[in-house]
Amino acid sequence: MCFFDQTRWACGYWRWGHFRGQCNREYRTGETCGLKLVNQTISDPDTCKLCKDIEKKQRKYNKLESDINRWSRETSNRSASIEKAQRDIMEVYQAIQNMTQQHQIRAWATV
Repeated sequence: MCFFDQTRWACGYWRWGHFRGQCNREYRTGETCGLKLVNQTISDPDTCKLCKDIEKKQRKYNKLESDINRWSRETSNRSASIEKAQRDIMEVYQAIQNMTQQHQIRAWATV
């Protein structure tokens, strides 16, 4: 039961920080017992890196969606571009879903 700092962002996501104290169970200097306890929680008012990455993917998704709609309205021959954008949009959607799930699991996990 060694003590570590914890960083918690405004969105609820958290991560372990620096090692702060050693418990009685571990006698070797510089080693930890493997059980982590929170010594201090550092609140960060910003959003986490994962939220920023989700926002980037969402912007890319919106751009692809608007491109598909624009190309569909145009009468020019853009079928290959539309097909590629549709494949890309599905990949981006899956990435957004995976990152959102990962974020929710970590944000709602008990420490």
